[in-house]
Amino acid sequence: MGDRKTPRKPAVNTAEHGADKHLPSIRPPTLILASASPRRLALMKQIGLTPDEVDPADIDESTKTNELPRDIAKRLAFEKASAVMARHPGTFLLSADTVVAVGRRALGKAETEDEAYAFLKLLSGRRHQVHTGITLVTPTTNIISRVVTTAVIFKPLDQSEIRGYLKQDEWQGKAGGYAIQGYAAAFVRQIQGSYSNVVGLPLFEVSNLLRGNGFPFWTETAR
Repeated sequence: MGDRKTPRKPAVNTAEHGADKHLPSIRPPTLILASASPRRLALMKQIGLTPDEVDPADIDESTKTNELPRDIAKRLAFEKASAVMARHPGTFLLSADTVVAVGRRALGKAETEDEAYAFLKLLSGRRHQVHTGITLVTPTTNIISRVVTTAVIFKPLDQSEIRGYLKQDEWQGKAGGYAIQGYAAAFVRQIQGSYSNVVGLPLFEVSNLLRGNGFPFWTETAR
């Protein structure tokens, strides 16, 4: 009788029986977009990244004397992140800034239709660069900055094409006075590099930067 074995109870699948329902759930990390650009928000959603909050930075975007276009994009992205990061501790925070350049000359956002005309006249029939600076702040306040550059070549534009384009009003608020995702696509003979970078956010680089620093997406914990 002493050597009788007690029957073993069958294993219980705790997931099926809800034994872990009282354990704390793992909440996905929070993602903040420090940009007012609707194009950047749309691009992020395109690859399944919907920020928990959009908190645009209010900074002085004036350029400095002899500052190169690539350096402008990197600095402004960093300053945008720095301006709002204190409001969002323990989160992933992403900022960006895009600069269109012809050589060493940076073309900002056209303020008037005449300025947009001058920008497009300058870009006509020539190659220019689009630089986007991106800055990521991690929950541990690690700050990583990158600059992505795309080369764009416009066909020669005559006055009627430029004037016709300007009547569409999509030049407003656009670096260089044009939107490649809009009517201006008809002007682009060739691009070398990231298309989404020209729109305002280099998706390949952003997704790799987030994933490489521990932000999950396309997983069970993704938003």
